[in-house]
Amino acid sequence: MDGADLLSSVSRPEYFDFEGISMIPCFTLNWANVQNFQARPDDILIATYPKAGTTWVSYILELLYFSKMGPERQTSLPIYLRVPFLEGLFPGLPTGVELADKLPTSPRLIKTHLPVQLVPKSFWEQNCRVVYVARNAKDNAVSYFHFDRMNMGQPDPVDWSTDLQKFMDGRKVFGPWYDHVCGYWEKKQTYSNIHYMFFEDMVEDTGREVEHLCSFLGLSTPIEERERITKGTHFNTMKLNKMTNYSTVPVMDFKVSPFMRKGKVGDWKNHFTVAQNEQFDEHYKQKMKNTTLQFRTEL
Repeated sequence: MDGADLLSSVSRPEYFDFEGISMIPCFTLNWANVQNFQARPDDILIATYPKAGTTWVSYILELLYFSKMGPERQTSLPIYLRVPFLEGLFPGLPTGVELADKLPTSPRLIKTHLPVQLVPKSFWEQNCRVVYVARNAKDNAVSYFHFDRMNMGQPDPVDWSTDLQKFMDGRKVFGPWYDHVCGYWEKKQTYSNIHYMFFEDMVEDTGREVEHLCSFLGLSTPIEERERITKGTHFNTMKLNKMTNYSTVPVMDFKVSPFMRKGKVGDWKNHFTVAQNEQFDEHYKQKMKNTTLQFRTEL
């Protein structure tokens, strides 16, 4: 079966309520094993709401730790095998838990989209380092909409206005954006091993953010190496790289939209109508009134 046949034969999943958030089966069918996952003290958990820069940060960390292992690793292993998606259970691949358990590298880099309350307890018990990336709600909503259009493994977004309403209602896979970004922000106040990053800061000055990451991780990476990594993880470079652009994943239809679409700040202005923007701002103010968390929606 070629890619086109496979895409046309895939039926999209429906949302259902799971532990208080919207989910789909591929993230819940292995739940007991996910919750019982045994983290190690040197594990690094990369946590984000979907479409907030997960692959970008994963690749930066992967290069910071393992670029010394030679170019074969970068050219032959897709990023999703090097940085397993912990709760993922996808056809034709081992589960995220199995992939993480079998990782030969140390530290293990593991990614999750789980909201903070559903992260396996062992990560906190082992005092693991957590790198969290947050992206402003408007751009995140746009990016998630385009992702759901092209990923046949996700529920059908129908159209932009329907999907924007779902985003505001918190009925997207992995639950409300608002709770997700605020949950990790609150956790950071009591758990010092979280490095909270903003997608907008990364776009503005990737080199500076890589430097901050190194300092959080206690890495003394030489400046030339950091500059090389910053260049190698430029959005356009990653978009063309088969090992990071997810073009090897059969359920993603690149004819609809690429997995890595624009990577910009402010693209929401090309999608929101004036009325949608006003409604969104009003709703946002209500949802975010109890947090000190602040975002930039343009640079």
